[in-house]
Amino acid sequence: MKGLNLSVFGYFFEGLMQYFAEPIGRIFGPSDDNYPNTGVQPFDGDTYAETVETL
Repeated sequence: MKGLNLSVFGYFFEGLMQYFAEPIGRIFGPSDDNYPNTGVQPFDGDTYAETVETL
């Protein structure tokens, strides 16, 4: 095959592998949830005293 450059296939294959490897690594990698440990918060508000009439 005259004029066929194999480095083009290598470049394409490298890009294809990166295209699939990044999302797979993100899905199966450690979670990046850095939420503070707050626990259950008590309710400090006033309750709703009025009732709603049903039709």
